[in-house]
Amino acid sequence: MKFFKHFALGIRSYWKAISFIKTHKLYWYLPIPAGLMLLIYYVGSEFASWQAGWSEEQGCLECANMNETIWFLLKMLLSISIGLILMKFAKYIVVVLLSPMISIISQIVEKKLTNNKYPFSLQQTLHDVKRGLHIAMRNVMWEYIFFLLILIVSALGWDEVHQSPFFYLTFAIGFFYYGFSFIDYINERRRLDIDQSIHFIRRHRGLAVAIGCIYSVFILVPVDLGQMVNYEGFLDHPFQTLGTSLLHFSLWMLASIAPILTIVAATIAMHDLVDLSENEFAIRNNSPQVSIDKSEN
Repeated sequence: MKFFKHFALGIRSYWKAISFIKTHKLYWYLPIPAGLMLLIYYVGSEFASWQAGWSEEQGCLECANMNETIWFLLKMLLSISIGLILMKFAKYIVVVLLSPMISIISQIVEKKLTNNKYPFSLQQTLHDVKRGLHIAMRNVMWEYIFFLLILIVSALGWDEVHQSPFFYLTFAIGFFYYGFSFIDYINERRRLDIDQSIHFIRRHRGLAVAIGCIYSVFILVPVDLGQMVNYEGFLDHPFQTLGTSLLHFSLWMLASIAPILTIVAATIAMHDLVDLSENEFAIRNNSPQVSIDKSEN
């Protein structure tokens, strides 16, 4: 029952997060991931255009020997890879690049909720970066192991792995590890070590799944930024072209706001769960706290 109780807490925290962002004007942060995503996509498209300008014949004509031919092929392969990564995985790269800002936003939310402040420390910052990398690598490793196990079981029992009911467990596992990553930002400030954070999140896995579930819906929806700005067929099919553009614009906006909305929701949920005002590692002032409806733990 605790799983569903904590799951409901995580879902409710998203509704509170929307209101919180509006009330405290945190929406000024929203253009940052949106602009960053467009910038990454633009750089990727430029790489793709640059590579498309090369011709195999020209490359061979420029190569005087085997070493130059191999170097040309490696350069072409690298440019294609970079272009595809930047264009197809822009929203995932954004989440990684935004990690420092996500941590700062979480601190801002906690300060408004509890008046907690955390003094800047270069040593602590470096420690947090190292910890974040450790957590990320651990989560990716375990998620990949579970994915392989489920894939093997599904392949043994069903002709098509997607027909196996076990296959859908991969989504739930992904939800858990996404939520894990966001909750750990708060556990860092509570000075829980990695083992303590893992134990805490396992005991509150319903919260982690809820936080990761909504985030995944936003970040995993297919969005093609190229289609958003493609109006070549507007004269022939104006409504279809405009509709496609608006659809991908909406999906782009959802993917852009996902990291900020999720970290606000995670911080609010953790405050409801453990009362962050009792964190002994924070510095407090005497300003009045923000009033927010507390959910049952």
